[in-house]
Parts: sequence; C-alpha cells; structure tokens
Amino acid sequence: MIHTVTITDTNEKYTCRGKQHLLAGMIQLARKGIPVGCRSGGCGVCKVKIISGDYQTKIMSREHVTEPEEEEGVVLACRVFPLSDISLQVVGHLNKAVTRNQMKNS
Repeated sequence: MIHTVTITDTNEKYTCRGKQHLLAGMIQLARKGIPVGCRSGGCGVCKVKIISGDYQTKIMSREHVTEPEEEEGVVLACRVFPLSDISLQVVGHLNKAVTRNQMKNS
C-alpha cells in the first residue's frame, strides 16, 4: 500500500510504500542536503517527530532516541514504516537541511 507523507516544516508531500522506511521515500524528493547516514538506526541524522498517522518502528539507537522521546513520536526516519498517511516534522540535522532548501526557494 502507498501512503502520503507530509513534511509539515515545508508542506512538501511524498509517497512511501508500507514496506519502505520514511527516509527512503524522503530521498526520492531528490533534494541536495538531505543527510543520509547509516540507514540502520545507529547514527541519528534522520530524526523526525511524527505528528499524526500510524507507523511501525524497528530498533533504533537509544543514544539518539530515548524511550520518552519515542513515546512523544520522535523516531529515526530510517527505522519507521508507514501504516497510514503520516505528517511529520524534521528535527536535528535533517531539519537544517530540509528547511535551508525551503528558505532558498522562498
């Protein structure tokens, strides 16, 4: 199944298959500056906060996402798989890259 993911910081939307992690879908936006690290939940560069929607996660480093953060919807995009349409905010390194590109286009 294909889901729509909305980046609330920029109002951009992209599609993501249920078996595809959110970062892979985001990479398809083909924008320079989207940081891609280890893609296995260990480096923390793809940190996002899920605002709405259902999702499934795989194990991610507690060094980068604590249990309380995860309970608040903060996750690593490389370890999250959508079960419905998702709205998210980008945080950390990813926020700088995504919003910087948006500011240049304004």
